[in-house]
Amino acid sequence: MNFFRHFNQFLLMGARAHAKWELDISNTILRDKKRLVILCLLLVPILLGGIAFAEDVAGMMPSMLGGKTAYTPAFYTPTIFFASIAVGVVAGLITGCIGAGGGFIIAPALMSAGVKGILAVGTDLFHIFAKAIMGSVLHRKLGNVSVALAVVFLIGSIGGATLGGWINRTIYEANPVLSDTFITTIYVVMLGFLCSYALYDWYRSTRPAKQASADPAIHAAGTMTGLAQKLQGVNLPPMITFDEGVTPGGRKISWLFLVLSGALVGLAAAIMGVGGGFLTFPIFVYVLGVSSATTVGTDIFQIIFTAGYAGLGQYAIYGFIFYTLAMGMLLGSLIGIQVGSLVTKVVSGQTICGLYAIATSAGFINRAFALPPKLAKMGYIDMSKDTGKMLDLVGNVIFFVVLGAFALWVFYIFFSNIATLKGEKPLHKTKEVPA
Repeated sequence: MNFFRHFNQFLLMGARAHAKWELDISNTILRDKKRLVILCLLLVPILLGGIAFAEDVAGMMPSMLGGKTAYTPAFYTPTIFFASIAVGVVAGLITGCIGAGGGFIIAPALMSAGVKGILAVGTDLFHIFAKAIMGSVLHRKLGNVSVALAVVFLIGSIGGATLGGWINRTIYEANPVLSDTFITTIYVVMLGFLCSYALYDWYRSTRPAKQASADPAIHAAGTMTGLAQKLQGVNLPPMITFDEGVTPGGRKISWLFLVLSGALVGLAAAIMGVGGGFLTFPIFVYVLGVSSATTVGTDIFQIIFTAGYAGLGQYAIYGFIFYTLAMGMLLGSLIGIQVGSLVTKVVSGQTICGLYAIATSAGFINRAFALPPKLAKMGYIDMSKDTGKMLDLVGNVIFFVVLGAFALWVFYIFFSNIATLKGEKPLHKTKEVPA
């Protein structure tokens, strides 16, 4: 029981850190005219060129690049593009308003809409890579990037991403249904952990007297955990030095632990399509004992290369990226994150905890309901096609109704509190908790 509690806290810590990264990236893009121009240049061909443009691009590319003719870049409709914007908006609202977990609903949402699992993973990776490239700023001049730490970590992450991409592609080529089943199972497990702890966290938030007993693992950024101290005590050369500006003489850790940590992040990124950022922060702080200042800068540095290599090297060249979807999600998420982050100023913390529990639970239910029909198609369990269709339908209805209601509620709060957010009225927290 103790293991599951710590693991849930570990994942929640990473989800919150990744949400902060998303918000910082969004602010950087939207407040820079040059970056906005670049974004517009990327979107104009999609909006104006339509199917003809996509097919022309497909014809100019080598046979391997985008070679899956049923996929990108030839497969395009305006409806799909605008639907991808909606997915991005909702993911951004969750990230901005709740401060965690928005990226976890992208792949399930795409799969629920009929996109193959491997294509959803590749598209999500490309979307994260494009966002990172456009929104990243150099932390090196602030002394917040440990190059040695990042380079050794990247050795492992590139190896893990290579393995993860190979696993997904091999399973897909063997059996597309098995591929969807595998990816769905991964999300069921991951979202199951997240939603269980989110529900517990919300339950705990309703009892103020017990909040002081929160586990310090979530707040471990300022001090080293016992695990980190043990790992840094292992003398297995070469030793990598970091945090020279935080501790006199810096801290040291064996290259082996960095490579293994990177491999885990790269593997998760390539299999799930979430970029690996949600794992990097808790691993650096909670497991390796890296200061939060160094972690933030180094994480931004590594996520560009990890997501870029996984997205381009393991999916794009094999035709498993839906570029129009990726750009639509990028545009939508920039809008959603800004609105969501503003809404946090006028809603209570307890409400935010409840919303996070609802959002992650909806994602878990969606994938959990989708799993049995896929297992039935593989012959692992007995189930009629009608029962499978009913489970799929119920899971999709719950998922999209919950997320749709969440989005409408956030926009309602935003527009009804514009005067407050502009500073024309006193700032207050609303007491209402949505049903």
